[in-house]
Amino acid sequence: MKNVAQTISTAHSMSNRRWWALVVLALAQFLVILDASIVNIALPTLGTDLHLDTNMLSWIITAYVLPFGGLLLLGGRLADRFGHRRVFLTGVAGFVIASAAAGFATSGAWLLAARAIQGASAAFLAPAALALVTKLFSEPQDRAKALGIWGAVAGIGSAAGVLLGGVLTSAFGWSSVFFVNVPVGILVIAAIPVLVAKDTLGKPVSVDLPGAVTVTGGIVALVAALSQAEGMGWTSPITLILGVIAVILLAAFIIIEKRASAPLVPFGIFRNSAVLGGNLAMLLIGGATTALFFALSVYMQQMLQYDALTAGLTQLPLAGALVVFAGAVPAIIKKLGTKWTLAASLMLFAIGLVWLSFAPSDATFAAHLLGPTMIVGVGLGGAFVAGTELAVHGVNGSEAGLASGLVNTSQQIGGAIGLAVLATLAASRTNGLLSLGNSNAEALTGGFAWVFLGAAALSLAGALIVIFVHRSK
Repeated sequence: MKNVAQTISTAHSMSNRRWWALVVLALAQFLVILDASIVNIALPTLGTDLHLDTNMLSWIITAYVLPFGGLLLLGGRLADRFGHRRVFLTGVAGFVIASAAAGFATSGAWLLAARAIQGASAAFLAPAALALVTKLFSEPQDRAKALGIWGAVAGIGSAAGVLLGGVLTSAFGWSSVFFVNVPVGILVIAAIPVLVAKDTLGKPVSVDLPGAVTVTGGIVALVAALSQAEGMGWTSPITLILGVIAVILLAAFIIIEKRASAPLVPFGIFRNSAVLGGNLAMLLIGGATTALFFALSVYMQQMLQYDALTAGLTQLPLAGALVVFAGAVPAIIKKLGTKWTLAASLMLFAIGLVWLSFAPSDATFAAHLLGPTMIVGVGLGGAFVAGTELAVHGVNGSEAGLASGLVNTSQQIGGAIGLAVLATLAASRTNGLLSLGNSNAEALTGGFAWVFLGAAALSLAGALIVIFVHRSK
């Protein structure tokens, strides 16, 4: 009887410990997602202090996105090879050191180097963290709850970047948006060894170095081309050269993977319609979300003349709606299934975006922005949770890092593509309205409207893909 009681007590303790582990892992993921957007509002102040022009400021964002998006697949495979906990802790340590270095930066070159190391470190910790979550929660019901929390954290991180960036920059200066990562990262490093058991590696997983080099180089070239297209144009020599390099490297990657004995990305994983549909959906969600928050931030500060703090505070209703609804998503998935929950969430997200497109140049927050942003928050809450769950559904433990890397890669590449394409369309729309004699305010508002409508189109496309690609059992 005593042994039975001890067994029950031990099982209860392990169950509690894994939920605390989820909290800590989600906190690290929150920092990764947050850091992609929190710097945006600090850029004007940062540029003044470090004497950086507009082109250099854009590279403060790009320097983080390039290594993050380019190294995610490699990071996921290395986690499968050397252990998810080990690679996760290594990534967090690198992220903390790079964040501190960025906060102390006294020149643009220093800051760019620190941001690149931040992005590379994030590419290792993010897929390892999600792989640990899928291993800790193997039972379907608990995994649904855990991935619900995980998806909510991803959505909150995207929305909270503008809010926290405005608050921290206004109160403590631009360096605080980097320093805030340091104590949180140290807490994560201290807690994970206590909450997550050491890696138990089975048969070593080979690392496909030729595949890793070609896909990383191809993705970096693709993201760089898309990042340059907005400022230099789609037909500029730099954009075209980078695009050609991207095509060549990605084509070489496909050839290498088909011939490799232990490929970096076994294409057979996409025979799982959930993985395929989930990743395609996350690609489009990433594009729509990145374009939305960029346009919303610029619209509020340029058109409505909000300061950084006010622009940040206006994101609270969106974030609140996202959190509340994300908590209810696991129960909805249980009734409707992941596929239909994700499709419905994406349609709701699109409705909010279309509503936003009608906001005038003299909009008031209560009359024109509050309603649509709350609907956007609800749609995003469901989309991030259900999309993440779908993309890792049915994946075995040996490919958990791969599946996790694919999810993050899809979201990051989608964000780069979505922002580049929609920003270019917005600029074209604005210039077209100016040529027709519209005022500057009317032309800019028309450009923002096209961003919101374009993001809505991406969201609807994601819903259709999920419905027709994923074959529910």
